[in-house]
Amino acid sequence: MAEQQVSLDGRTHALPRPFFVIATQNPVDLVGTYPLPDSQMDRFLLRISLGYPAPDQERALLVQSDRRDLLQQLKPVLQPEDLLALMRRVGLVHVSEPVLDYIQALILASREHPALRAGLSTRAALALLRTARAHALINRQDFVLPDNVKQVFGALAGHRLQCRPGNGDPIDVVGQILGETRVP
Repeated sequence: MAEQQVSLDGRTHALPRPFFVIATQNPVDLVGTYPLPDSQMDRFLLRISLGYPAPDQERALLVQSDRRDLLQQLKPVLQPEDLLALMRRVGLVHVSEPVLDYIQALILASREHPALRAGLSTRAALALLRTARAHALINRQDFVLPDNVKQVFGALAGHRLQCRPGNGDPIDVVGQILGETRVP
């Protein structure tokens, strides 16, 4: 899907633009599901954990009408052509050589980290660049700062990394990499 096409029965079909997938996972119960191979996990751009709502938010959910009924009231905030225009603008956000060096340093640090089975791929490096640009655009910047890279690095890297047995959690390693990599 990252290639904007799918194959079915030997035929290739172009996907409509814009096209993206949002997948959900319940990590508590994996009955009937299987972990994805690393090559497939690498194709997911970000992983964001929502956690549980605050008690007052949960109470509001309990006493309000069925949230699914609200779907009928949703109004689009962007038309497809507006989203495509924003996607084009992401590519125009400037990235300086020092920020590119920083992105490469983070990727290299993941590849050299002794707790990890394997580091981040070139696909992940490209995704980090694109996501940092999008983060800058959302924050009304026309250039990427190291802080943009740092803000998206955990959500981009955490699900792509696997620790060697007995070496902790990938999210902890992501924090170590961010803490140990020199910021320009």
